[in-house]
Amino acid sequence: MDVHELARNLKQQIGRVVFGQEEVVESLLVALLSEGHVLLEGPPGTAKTLLARTFAASLGLGFNRIQFTPDLLPSDLIGTNLFNFQTNSFTLTRGPIFTEFLLADEINRTPPKTQAALLQAMQERTVTLDGTHHALSDGFLVVATQNPIEHEGTYPLPEAQLDRFLLKIDVPFPAREEECRVVEVHGHRTAMPRLDDMELAVIADLDALRRIRDEVRQLKLSREMVEYVVDLVRATREHPEVLHGASPRAANMLATAARSLAALRGRAFVIPDDVKELFLPALRHRIVLAVGAEVEEQTADGVLRGILDTVAAPR
Repeated sequence: MDVHELARNLKQQIGRVVFGQEEVVESLLVALLSEGHVLLEGPPGTAKTLLARTFAASLGLGFNRIQFTPDLLPSDLIGTNLFNFQTNSFTLTRGPIFTEFLLADEINRTPPKTQAALLQAMQERTVTLDGTHHALSDGFLVVATQNPIEHEGTYPLPEAQLDRFLLKIDVPFPAREEECRVVEVHGHRTAMPRLDDMELAVIADLDALRRIRDEVRQLKLSREMVEYVVDLVRATREHPEVLHGASPRAANMLATAARSLAALRGRAFVIPDDVKELFLPALRHRIVLAVGAEVEEQTADGVLRGILDTVAAPR
């Protein structure tokens, strides 16, 4: 199986369950090939959870979901060591983070201490319990969701946490015809559709993903494209309406994501359009606007579009 077959089959599978979110599906594919994590932001009822469950099921990945709440503790996420009186030793009770696909629902509903418990896992794919390191699967992927509407009782993610996400994706409402399809297929129930009833096929396994990821890493990124990525990221640090610009890590992640998108588009090399398409989702959560820009109701996306217009792309 190559990257094109994977993408085609996965989109076909997901399209049987989730309608009208093709761009979000492609963004998840980019993250999957790039070994990056995704933050989904959108109003309730736009199939964020269903999309994540379907995505994991179609790839045969171990799946866990955790609902982030104000009283959630780091041990609820990672696990704990419990003393076993029969063996006279401590036994690790693994938390939901020990999986391959972790859905972190409403991540901004939990305090910073619990949010921070994800940091090491997302970056290093290991967790530490009582001084002992425990490796996570090399297929470990976090898809976190947050609701942009209700801000009461929320804990905004700090910059260090946001920087661990490869992409921040805005999940829109579906178009009218797609919403009609949702009602036709799922309008006979109030609960979330059962994936067992959809008879989804597993189209790949972790070994296949490893081989495809190795192929994507070999894609060519010319010197001109490297300079374009770096110039775009550096421009965020020099923009008068940006208080804190993106870090060199952002440039690395943007380049990695561009390679994955090029592979999905059937090319063995990256072109400027790949970088332009990913610039907003890869950078919108990595810049902090100046106070004056917020007063003038400027947005991160607006600033980033302006940078795209001013930084010359290679020809």
